[in-house]
Amino acid sequence: MENEFLFLTLGTMFIVGLGADQLGNRTRIPRVTLLLLCGLLAGHLGIIPAPVTGAYEFLSVTALTFVAFLLGGALRINDLRVTGQRIIIISLAIVLLTLVVVASGLILVGVDPGLAIVLSAIASATAPAATTDVIRQSGISNQFTRTLEGIVAVDDAWGLIAFSLCLSFATAGNGEIHQISVLTEIGGALILGAAVGLPGAYLTGRISGGQPLEVEALSLVFLTAGLALWAEVSFLIAGMTAGAIIVNMASHHERAFHEIEHIQWPFMILFFLLAGASLEIASLAQVGLIGLIYIALRIIARIIGGWIGAFLSDAPHQSRPLYGLALLPQAGVAVGMALVAAKSMPEHADQIIALTIGTTIAFELFGPILTLWAIRRAKSLP
Repeated sequence: MENEFLFLTLGTMFIVGLGADQLGNRTRIPRVTLLLLCGLLAGHLGIIPAPVTGAYEFLSVTALTFVAFLLGGALRINDLRVTGQRIIIISLAIVLLTLVVVASGLILVGVDPGLAIVLSAIASATAPAATTDVIRQSGISNQFTRTLEGIVAVDDAWGLIAFSLCLSFATAGNGEIHQISVLTEIGGALILGAAVGLPGAYLTGRISGGQPLEVEALSLVFLTAGLALWAEVSFLIAGMTAGAIIVNMASHHERAFHEIEHIQWPFMILFFLLAGASLEIASLAQVGLIGLIYIALRIIARIIGGWIGAFLSDAPHQSRPLYGLALLPQAGVAVGMALVAAKSMPEHADQIIALTIGTTIAFELFGPILTLWAIRRAKSLP
């Protein structure tokens, strides 16, 4: 492909991103959903050249590592003294209710118990990139959004643990052992995040703003992503750990996170457009009745789980039903879990992949709309 066509494609994608941002600000539609829909249309028409679509994996890791740093930056100790207990209780309640409700409901309609348990674990996964972008687009910063960011930050760890345990239970007769691998992945990511975050915190307090700080931010993000992939640990958890250490240990840490916020948006535009282009709309046709039941069970479980967690943590009464709605988006983490489950349960592989991809498309497109509604609703409450 000629270089000029590549440059024209990238330029057009950034213009589409600008248009989605402006349209999102003038309507109640999240720019994430607009970008995914534009990407879906472009992918269906086949107008995105292969060299650009081939960069999807690189861009997804880069964009999600940026998101992970920003989520870690939301875990300030001073804020956690106020919302930390609430974050843990609500996030655990949502994960546990999702496991119980989705698994029980699927078993009651005749789904194989082992398959139902694994699907319930996949249902516990969320979409950190979509959720955090909706929060930033809303421009609302209050106790609800700060709690939401904290829940998204710890959700990946809970999801990995739940998925590992459920998959181990479902494949107990196959000689598979998943607990050790997930402990290694989470523990290794925490160690890696600390190894990057500690020197990063030292540098952040000693580098002036502007271009030097931009270079430091980029170096930390790319080093974290690369080392995590090399060590085969979660780059999300590693990035969140590094971000949390920097925000709590570095002086002038606000400047570093402002730089990351400014740098990340072009990457996010490309990521969401290519994510939309990678969606196979035909997968929705394969969802069937079981998929619709799965979608309904996941929505019910997350709303009830969010309400119970908010009740137990003494969250404001009016916002209690909103936490589950705000955490409906689902994306790549769920698909990754499905691929691992399909490999471990080959007899159910086709059903796992088709159902997960189909339902993920639905949650990826409509979840951010409900997230934005919940955030604005929480702001309007007394």
